[in-house]
Amino acid sequence: MIKQLEITLTAQRRGYHLITPEIESQLHGTIKNGIANLLLQHTSAALTLNENADPDVRTDFESFMDKLVPDGDKIFVHTLEGSDDMPAHLKSSVLGASLTIPVENGKLKLGIWQGIYLCEFRNHASSRKIFVTLIGE
Repeated sequence: MIKQLEITLTAQRRGYHLITPEIESQLHGTIKNGIANLLLQHTSAALTLNENADPDVRTDFESFMDKLVPDGDKIFVHTLEGSDDMPAHLKSSVLGASLTIPVENGKLKLGIWQGIYLCEFRNHASSRKIFVTLIGE
């Protein structure tokens, strides 16, 4: 069986936002066992799976990515939407726009310390959409 749905996340400030509860609440009761593929339908944000216990992880992620791809670097030509525009696209490509996670007994089969993060790279972002494909029983 294949099911598909779209999840709209509220606009977030720049940063790394734990969205596991929002995703799980939308998937509740959709399939018992199988896989869930999550596709973030945007080019200036990303999804990642990482530690969900210590908020310092989010701070360190942001510090590292900002050092790796700084806003306003003079090498960027694509700056139509501001100094954070091209850096956001590059960070999105580095981390990626999709995740595939097993589903067991109706729940995402995440490790004990794993959480799903929306990585928002824009200073003034709008709401974000995630298209979910569920394959299973």
